[in-house]
Amino acid sequence: MRPRTWVLVLAAVFALFQLANVTGRDTPDTKNYLAYALSLTGESKREAAAAVIDHFCASRAARARRDQSVHVVRFHRPDPTDRVTADCREEQWRLVETRLADGQTAGRTVPFMPERFMQIFEVRPGYPVLLAPFVAVLGVTWGVWAVSVLVAVAGGVLVFLILRTLSVAVPLALTGQALYYVLPCGTTAMRPMTEGLMMALTLAAVWGCALVLRGRRVRAGVALVGGALVVLFTVKHSQSLFLGVCLGVAGTVLALRRRGRGRPAGPGVWAVAGTGLAVAVGTLLLARLLHYPSMSESVQDLLTDHFDRPDRERPWREFWQLQGNFWLEWLRRQLGEPVLVAALAAGAWGAVRRPAFGGFLIAAACTGFLTQAGHPDINIWGERLIVLVWLLPVVGVPLLLEAVVRGGPADRSPVAAPYPTTAGQSLSSNR
Repeated sequence: MRPRTWVLVLAAVFALFQLANVTGRDTPDTKNYLAYALSLTGESKREAAAAVIDHFCASRAARARRDQSVHVVRFHRPDPTDRVTADCREEQWRLVETRLADGQTAGRTVPFMPERFMQIFEVRPGYPVLLAPFVAVLGVTWGVWAVSVLVAVAGGVLVFLILRTLSVAVPLALTGQALYYVLPCGTTAMRPMTEGLMMALTLAAVWGCALVLRGRRVRAGVALVGGALVVLFTVKHSQSLFLGVCLGVAGTVLALRRRGRGRPAGPGVWAVAGTGLAVAVGTLLLARLLHYPSMSESVQDLLTDHFDRPDRERPWREFWQLQGNFWLEWLRRQLGEPVLVAALAAGAWGAVRRPAFGGFLIAAACTGFLTQAGHPDINIWGERLIVLVWLLPVVGVPLLLEAVVRGGPADRSPVAAPYPTTAGQSLSSNR
């Protein structure tokens, strides 16, 4: 079969596996994004609240039913679905009705939480805009599931395109796509939140860097980097800031390193660096102009448990103390079960075999650490905040395997031999 067919087969198999959990993936944040999406379809506050609460409580009940079915003491008890659903609806409606009665009716979201917390989601329209037409056509349950599958599949396809742009053999490029689906990237991308879309857009920017390093599609590559960063601003502007800075620094270091060796940096590398830094500066300015929640507000959100407690008088002092505690505990847990540590080491080893591209790949993965550092919570939905670091092994391990298969020394050239770089050529070539 052609590579294009194999890519579609992998995507289809992944999608079929996801039918095992059409419901039950929702998190508390899902309610806010879904409410935003429903408001875009014309639903009123109460209509949106009803649809969101029904969906969220059905998801909670599905998890409760599955958990009870395998509980060694309670597995023979009656199905808890009706009881869990009724309790959940009563709880959620009580919160919403109270806040609506208090006048918390601004914005596009439903007031499930205090107004200061909801403002965080009001400034993230990207994912709800993507979600809205699917929910309108397919309904809430299947619309949310379809978007999750689409975003997760897109991430895997982008991994394939990146590796083929670097002239990695088709089987290894397919390995990268499969790794994206089976590692925490795929699991997290299937959760109805922003992380899946963030990973896909980050991979699009990395693909743009690979195109630039090929030297054939420089303008397209730079446009892809810039476009991904701009769209990221609408999804989660902190990721746009982090990725812009990281790619800008990586591009600058690469250009200066080449100049120090007497080699031309290439206009594309400087363009990527300039684009990244320009978008980062633009993100800061635009966020302030639009009165987005500040870093101090984010720290207060963290330390007050989503503004459920009074503001801290010395938030930054407590924040840095928590940072130290968090990373020590995080490292202790990772060393106790070093799957991520081993994966990162293998991915970094593969990345440095393509030093020019590897710098951009490592820079993109570093945004996972930055995102986690911005919210050092050790128990937040399966370590989803740091999930972007998994992009390093997803792309880097196939690069390492390529060197093993070839059995030669490390490839120290910026890129490999010329290879078609358009999406159609990359997918359809049989070489």
